[in-house]
This record gives sequence, C-alpha cells and structure tokens, in this order.
Amino acid sequence: MEMNREKLCPSKADVSSESAYHCSTCHDDEEWSNSSRGRTKSRSLSASPALGSTKEFRRTRSLHGPCPVTTFGPKACMLQNPKTIMHIQDPASQRLTWNKPPKSVLVIKKIRDASLLQPFKELCVYLTEENNMIVYVEKKVLEDPAIANDDNFGPVKKKFCTFREDYDDISNQIDFIICLGGDGTLLYASSLFQGSVPPVMAFHLGSLGFLTPFNFENFQSQVTQVIEGNAALVLRSRLKVKVVKEHREKMTVQNGIEENGVVSTNTEKEVGKQIMQYQVLNEVVVDRGPSSYLSNVDVFLNGHLITTVQGDGVIVSTPTGSTAYAAAAGASMIHPNVPAIMITPICPHSLSFRPIVVPAGVELKIMLSPDARNTAWVSFDGRKRQEICHGDRSSL
Repeated sequence: MEMNREKLCPSKADVSSESAYHCSTCHDDEEWSNSSRGRTKSRSLSASPALGSTKEFRRTRSLHGPCPVTTFGPKACMLQNPKTIMHIQDPASQRLTWNKPPKSVLVIKKIRDASLLQPFKELCVYLTEENNMIVYVEKKVLEDPAIANDDNFGPVKKKFCTFREDYDDISNQIDFIICLGGDGTLLYASSLFQGSVPPVMAFHLGSLGFLTPFNFENFQSQVTQVIEGNAALVLRSRLKVKVVKEHREKMTVQNGIEENGVVSTNTEKEVGKQIMQYQVLNEVVVDRGPSSYLSNVDVFLNGHLITTVQGDGVIVSTPTGSTAYAAAAGASMIHPNVPAIMITPICPHSLSFRPIVVPAGVELKIMLSPDARNTAWVSFDGRKRQEICHGDRSSL
C-alpha cells in the first residue's frame, strides 16, 4: 500500500528551488544556499541553524518547515539526495489557481434524498444560466421522478451531460467537482477518479461534516470564488491499493477424467493471477465477513512481517480516514497534513495490540495466515467487497 499525496491543482508557490545544498562542515569554502531542502525525518515546528551556519531559518506554521542538513560530529554529515526529499508547501498558504478558466463541473448529489432536490436545482440553474458552465450529472440522478416530471426544470435538464458509473470515463473532462450531501458523497466522488482528482467543493447537506466545510445558504458567492480561483486548498492523501488474486477456473470432471482424457484429482485448475487496483480516500478494511471464525491475517511492512492480526479484522487508513472507521475502532485522529498511514485492529484477540502509525510511502502487504481457518473479505471505502483466499494478497 502506498500513499500518494496529490495536488488538486498546480500552484505557482509550489515550484521548488534548484539550488544545491552544501555542508559547511565538509566544504569550508562554500556557503549554504537558502533552499527549503533538509532532512526529511525532522518534523519540528521550528529549526535552529546547523553547526557552522550563520543564517537563521524563519519560523513557520507548517510542520514541514525548512530544516538544516544533519551533521554528525565535526566531519560527518548526511549525503543529500533530492529524490528522497519531500517538498511540502505551508498548508496555510495553499491556494487554488487555474491554468485556464474552468468550463465543466461535475455535480454529485446524494441519491434518494428528497431534501436535496431543491438545492440541486438551484445550483444547476446558477451554473448553466449565470455562469455558462457545462454540467455533468449521473444518469440515475435524472431518473428521479421528482426531477424527470418537473416541467420547469426541463430546459436546464436538456443542457446536462450524463454519465454512468463504471461505464463512462470522464476523468479528462471535469474541471472541478461540487458535492451535495455528506462525507459519503465526497468519498463516492473520489472513487470516480482513480487518477488525478479535480478540486472538490463539498457542501454540508448530510449527517456528517468532517469533509464538507461549505454551507449552502450563500452558495452563489462561494462557487464564484472557486471559479475565479480565489479559494484555499486542503490536500488529501489517498491509498494506492493492489489486490492480487490467484485465479482458478473450475473444470468439468466426470469419474476423475477431464474432457481431454487426462486423469484428474483436482476440480480446479490454476490459470494465472488476477490483479485489481484502486485508489481510496478513507481506508481499506480486511475483515472476517460472514464467517463465525476470527480473521487471521499477516501484515508485512516493506517485505518484513510486523504483526499477525487475530480478531474481527484490520483497518489501514489515511489521515482523512482516521476520523471514520478507525476512530470508531479506538484509533487516534491524524491531521490531514501529516504524511502517515494508520494500521488499526478491529476487536483484536489480544491485550497488547494497539493502532500503529507508519510513514507514508511504505509498502504494506496483507494476506491470510497459513493457519487461518477461513477466508477474509476486503473493502475499499466501504465499497466493492471482495473475498481473499489463501494465496491472495492486498498490497498498499
């Protein structure tokens, strides 16, 4: 499992410096350049100058502020590797900008919720008639009788572009997204874009509101600010998940003889592996499913076994997902600007197993233990549940 920190939109302030760092301890005749590069392990709020440096580093509100090069005694220092250094802008200064004016918008509405019909109509009228935007909506949204039988909404409805989930690819046609509903609506919008996700504007019209900060009362001014590029950005990390299943095909066997006349003692034949990939915003859950037995899965970190989870299951979540299922299972909440992955057991059959926080970018592998009594089930943001058997694995 690998955590990807994606930028929703390019930013001018995100350009990194190309100047090189020099260690004043090893190179007495060279000066340090005022670059934001530094050791990636430091996450302090402030940083003091390194040995031999005469420049003061400014205090910053970011947890990823500029840090000096690490030195070890009077001679040794850490070799700088630009490929492994993370450049993260101060979260307080992240702003939205457009390379070109946005023309298309995807409106996601919570299905089977009568209270959202009027806000949905008002928003679509404002986008199409006053801003001349191309509006994309799901085909099943327009099949709602309250919308299909509304004659006043008919002229606006004819301007819509429709799509179907899992059938139509709209990843390169959407400039930004507007969600009407709760946190589940935003998760659904994220699942539609398995690559780069456009900026998402979520209005709080559901039961939860961790990810939906906008109120619909003055939606006109807020939507206008986003279209004009005058809005703040909050970057969210997603998990890149790969499920590898041992694909077996059942064959017809009569009296122990296959159709080609070869004697067979097994009714299944291995024909290869099936690989599925997903991008999830909240969490990946491996649980026991309908089985009455406890799940028994092994968790590997960068190829090394770190623990065996015996219980109802295990949750692997992003900082965004730490406020969801992981929090209900007893885990801590992680700020979205902290690059980390949380591993949380679900009702573990142990007194010593507690949630584990690992750095973002590591590879996690979860698979059934050899002595597991039954299979397990995996789900992605609560959707697309699949069964995991012996030999199958989930890599993150």
